Amino acid sequence: MGDHYYTEVPGSAHAERAVTVRALGQEMTFVTDAGVFSRDGLDRGTELLLKALPPLSGRVLDLGCGWGAVGVALGKRYPGLDIVMTDINTRAVDLARRNLAANGVTATVVQGDGFAAVEGAFDAIVTNPPIRAGKAVIYGLFDAARGHLKPGGALYAVMRKQQGAPSALKYLQEIYASAEIIDRGSGFHVMRAGV
Repeated sequence: MGDHYYTEVPGSAHAERAVTVRALGQEMTFVTDAGVFSRDGLDRGTELLLKALPPLSGRVLDLGCGWGAVGVALGKRYPGLDIVMTDINTRAVDLARRNLAANGVTATVVQGDGFAAVEGAFDAIVTNPPIRAGKAVIYGLFDAARGHLKPGGALYAVMRKQQGAPSALKYLQEIYASAEIIDRGSGFHVMRAGV
């Protein structure tokens, strides 16, 4: 079986490259590599997710952080955030740490599957979930996120409509106090689920 971006230890040959990203009014430079999600730059879903987020404060989890676009952008925009970033992919975790340092952002980065290495509760959990990992994995992450949110906290997730966003919203509405679409574009839906 070949590597996926959610492979724990990618076996693909390294092919690092620098990419420039403009998000949340900031221009940032990142290093990406083979074996990680969206190595050519910021994907449309993550771009829409960042644009749709309300102003954040407190403790924030970047779930499935990849090479660090969300965590770095949030840290640049809101320097007071207590940011935790996690990914199963060891190569992505290394890149996220390097990209935080390169962009002058402080955050905690942990390697683990889903919430395995994550401790404590958060005011917001932000994710572009690993669609190719399958519905059971994604819904498991949505479920687990509830137990890691502070009262009044929210999960923010982006999914393509054609890859199950409408059914994911229905599932979120069943397990959270509230769930709604807060933005849409380019075939993507950004959902907010509050506890």
